[in-house]
Amino acid sequence: MTIEVATLFRPSGSAVRLRRLTGAGLLCAAMLAGGCATTGDTQTAAETNAVTKAEPNPDPLEPINRKIYAFNDVADRYVVRPVAQGYNAVLPPQLRAGVGNFFDNWTYPVTIVNGLLQGKFRQSAEDTARFLLNSTVGIAGFSDPATPLGFPKHQEDFGLTLAHYGVPQGPFLMLPLLGPYTARSATGIFVNVQFNPILQMQNSSWRSKLGVTWIVETRAAFVGPDEILRDTYDPYALWRDFYLQNREFLQKAGKTKQADDDALDDDGFFEDDVLLDDEFPEDPVPLSPPPSGEGIDSVSGASPAYPPP
Repeated sequence: MTIEVATLFRPSGSAVRLRRLTGAGLLCAAMLAGGCATTGDTQTAAETNAVTKAEPNPDPLEPINRKIYAFNDVADRYVVRPVAQGYNAVLPPQLRAGVGNFFDNWTYPVTIVNGLLQGKFRQSAEDTARFLLNSTVGIAGFSDPATPLGFPKHQEDFGLTLAHYGVPQGPFLMLPLLGPYTARSATGIFVNVQFNPILQMQNSSWRSKLGVTWIVETRAAFVGPDEILRDTYDPYALWRDFYLQNREFLQKAGKTKQADDDALDDDGFFEDDVLLDDEFPEDPVPLSPPPSGEGIDSVSGASPAYPPP
């Protein structure tokens, strides 16, 4: 039973989107949050205390964060979630998927720019091709033809860029109406907004309408699994652990992807498929004619391999 933290959250300017969450994953995560997970190895009390002392507390602001979480929960329970439920009831699944693709596509420049800032040039080129393909052939991003054509979706933001250059993540933060962040990822919000086409629209009316729709669509993707979250012993701890694990996963996955791309570049990916001039001798050895009488045409007296001029 595994937890797919890679797709749980999508930090994107002002919202965190739940992409895929299974009941089995939630159950396991709840056990982890409550300290009920078991492993094949046992630890003594002394070993456990040593590990606890060695690891810094990721949530030193927990008393304040819990109060903000309670406020967010009330706002979600009585305002945002009912709107999201109505959204799911009115729009058919195919249309909701198209709207989700639309917002994924038009917030994708954040990933492209941060990939460049991290020196992931090959990935950024792929992401640019993906964005252009989905924006045109994909009808403004409502469909995703890029993925089956070999341009997978990546996830980058300025928080991950700061992590790439060794900036510590800082304490865990629960922001009002925005949800879970760390000090590092929260700093990245202001930079991410600058490269988000939706939030940079000059027409304030369209910007507001698209922004509200984006928030509702983001929350609507979470209706259903959130009922399991509400039934856990400590939903706040579950959200915190999910978010921190997901950020760690994205950071490690980004390093692995860049290492693979660098390995391709070092191996001379393109040179292996090109015939270079220095692979051939300047004066090729002439072919020797066949022995006398072998392979000679009986009528013309010429060899098939050496036709007459």
